[in-house]
Amino acid sequence: MNVYKAIILVGGPSRGTRFRPLSLNLNVPKPLFPVAGHPIIWHHLEALSKIEGLKEVLLIGFFEDSIFHRFIDDAAREFPKINIRYLREYQSLGTAGGLYHFRDEIQRGDPQQIFVLNADVACSFPLKEMMKFHNTHRGLCTILGTKVAREVANKYGCLVAKPESNEVLHYVEKPESFISDLISCGIYLFDCAIFNEMKKAMQNKKNQVDQDQFMDHDDQLRLEQDLLRPLAESMKLFVYVTNDFWRQIKTAGSAVPANALYLEQYLETNPERLLKKEPDGPTIVGCVYKHPTAFVDPSAKIGPNVSIGPRAVIGKGVRIKDSIILDNAEIKANSCIINSIIGWDSKIGTWARVEGTSITNDQIVITQNGVKVPSITILAKEVIVRDEIIIRNCIVLPHKELKTSCHNEILM
Repeated sequence: MNVYKAIILVGGPSRGTRFRPLSLNLNVPKPLFPVAGHPIIWHHLEALSKIEGLKEVLLIGFFEDSIFHRFIDDAAREFPKINIRYLREYQSLGTAGGLYHFRDEIQRGDPQQIFVLNADVACSFPLKEMMKFHNTHRGLCTILGTKVAREVANKYGCLVAKPESNEVLHYVEKPESFISDLISCGIYLFDCAIFNEMKKAMQNKKNQVDQDQFMDHDDQLRLEQDLLRPLAESMKLFVYVTNDFWRQIKTAGSAVPANALYLEQYLETNPERLLKKEPDGPTIVGCVYKHPTAFVDPSAKIGPNVSIGPRAVIGKGVRIKDSIILDNAEIKANSCIINSIIGWDSKIGTWARVEGTSITNDQIVITQNGVKVPSITILAKEVIVRDEIIIRNCIVLPHKELKTSCHNEILM
């Protein structure tokens, strides 16, 4: 039986700027932010746990070691067949630099193939299908790809592939003009020979610096620019195209549509995870997740696409849809929450309304011409919204008390 290993690239704190204000809670970095009732990378682990012969998953990044201790302990109990460890980079080494730095650890146990997954994606993770396809060609890497709208394709790594074989002819990271509507999903399956290619890429970078005295020395080795392009040029890169769901979780607001995608997947694969309609319980519309320790008043109406975290309290007559309610939040009577994230320990008063605007798959801009762009409303940790206040299309930083209504603002 083949032996597999997997790497989840979790990044580090300096990369959390686009996930603000949620990333300001230093105890919950983006990879551990709860989506559909579980940390983002828990969904990666669940998919990897179904791969026969996969014995170890390594998290690689440059967060403090202590950040992942509790998550790893919990995940070890939930996925007992997988050894889960965190390897900390001494500095940001780039998306391939960490892999190369820890190459001996990764190759320990002689795995035949290695999955590499970016942390900031929500996906159906068709890993078994990738494996089956990978074994049909002689390339070193299979990359998961998907089709996107032509007008947004240049925000991603774009692939040009042979239609009959799916061999990648050309790879360009975020091209300036349209090249292809086929993009990289940030999920890869490598043969272990890839480390020889990484060594070549490191040497090429060093040679370029030696030849050009004005070139900045760059210690980072980037998977996308430094490795995938040469692999495509040497006919060693192939793409497996999925039609299942996929999206990036770049900004804080993008967690809401990702939450909806996973909840809809639960309906097909794990319906027992969803809140069921009970005769004496709240009105449930569509897919809703509720932590067992949360309380929802029977007169509330919840859904679709709502996750309610531990110890949250949802009062009488409350209406919630397309939102994430985090730990210990309290939504008091007759309030309405739509297209929003309500932060840890936040309190929403009676008859209040917190509302955002649903976002497209590719919206990253927060302000335009000095004005807040309509998007998901986000209340960070310990925000208080007083009775009968309306908060619409706002981002609210931690520990704020809102006594007047606000629209299209960033409240600091």
